[in-house]
Amino acid sequence: MTTAWVKQAISAIEADFQRSADTHLIRLTLPHYPGIYFYLKDESTHPSGSLKHRLARSLFLYGLCNGWIKEGTPIIEASFGSTTSPASYFARLLGLPFIAVMPSCTAKRKVEQIALYGGHCHFVEQSSQIYAASEQLARELNGHYSQAT
Repeated sequence: MTTAWVKQAISAIEADFQRSADTHLIRLTLPHYPGIYFYLKDESTHPSGSLKHRLARSLFLYGLCNGWIKEGTPIIEASFGSTTSPASYFARLLGLPFIAVMPSCTAKRKVEQIALYGGHCHFVEQSSQIYAASEQLARELNGHYSQAT
């Protein structure tokens, strides 16, 4: 049984997809390669500014469709930082709490991006601790834990 909230959440993610479905291509002309056209994908044009934006969108849809993410479900992500910004973006889009479990040495810029979207960071001293800490937080908060890289 799909709740009204889940249907609204999927609609919100689909609307995001419509706004950012295409990754912009920038044509690069190199004089030493006449007749050859080079195109660069500009992943920074996604709303989260991340090349992992589409991956995070898919993970949220997967969690919603499988009944793992419901209204109010805290999202816990074990990560070294590459998907945390878009995951915190989608959590905010759906009005869900978001906690990124990451090493304390994570770059300040990544921590700021998570905070920009209303997410929180839970730091561990050793990177080998992120998975166990994430599982524990998910149990304590009755949250959904995903493991990303």
